[in-house]
Amino acid sequence: MTDNRRRLGIALAITATILLIEAVGAWISGSLALLADAGHMLTDAAGLAIALIAATLAARPATSRRTWGYRRAEVLAATLQAAILLAVGVFIIVEGIRRLFEPPEVASIAMVVFGVVGLVGNAASILVLVRGQQHGQQQGHGGNLNMRAALLEVVNDALGSVAVLIAALVIALTGWMRADAIVSLLIGALILPRTIKLLRETIEVLLESTPRGLDLAAVRAHLLALPHVSGVHDLHASQITSGLPVLSAHVVVDDGCFVDGHTPQMLDALQACVAEHFPVSIEHSTFQLEPATHAGHEVGAHH
Repeated sequence: MTDNRRRLGIALAITATILLIEAVGAWISGSLALLADAGHMLTDAAGLAIALIAATLAARPATSRRTWGYRRAEVLAATLQAAILLAVGVFIIVEGIRRLFEPPEVASIAMVVFGVVGLVGNAASILVLVRGQQHGQQQGHGGNLNMRAALLEVVNDALGSVAVLIAALVIALTGWMRADAIVSLLIGALILPRTIKLLRETIEVLLESTPRGLDLAAVRAHLLALPHVSGVHDLHASQITSGLPVLSAHVVVDDGCFVDGHTPQMLDALQACVAEHFPVSIEHSTFQLEPATHAGHEVGAHH
């Protein structure tokens, strides 16, 4: 875990440095493609930052004040980043369309220089993360999903740097300035879908929506099919953060279960049900077992 955080930190530092260099390069050369690639790198820097936050917060213990620790901080950071990146992506698309009709002069040599710097930096980040993956596999840990996601971010960004270099070469060889705008639109098209997807996912977590892939109607039906279960209400499922779904429910069981000591086995069966039988495995589940007579004086509406 510590090695993963170190490698993510190195990759983030490299990406953030290249982001600043490309932003300066865009200002010097007048290239929207370089600015778009800097914006693209901002999405990847955000992804790496979120991955680093997740790796760091996962190691922090919960307290009596924060019973889930700081897990939700990852989602809050991702939401803020996605909102900023959405604005960047929209600006790049709008400016790219404007430049298709009114292409300005672009310094292709400067584009090449800064594009090469970006590509070299991306290659260094890829090397750091790939070695981290290989180290984890050698230790028998398999591929860390957090690291794999970060690696995909950086590889995607390297493709953006390649696109900038292609645009620079086209401008240098042919003088066709619209190549800069076209590459900008392509990079913007990479930014927006990923940003909108991230924003939608984080908002769903903050709104405590049912985790994707989990059908609560199927959960209810499966619970009702268990022996001695006669009713299920106040069924809720949400996520504390990515990869941490939780579920709670009130389960009406036969009165005899409270007499013959059968409730511990009932609880085991209910928790095994939600942990094993659905695409989204829920290991954090809370069930309130109650007799049918309890519903008449329970506070709150049942659903």
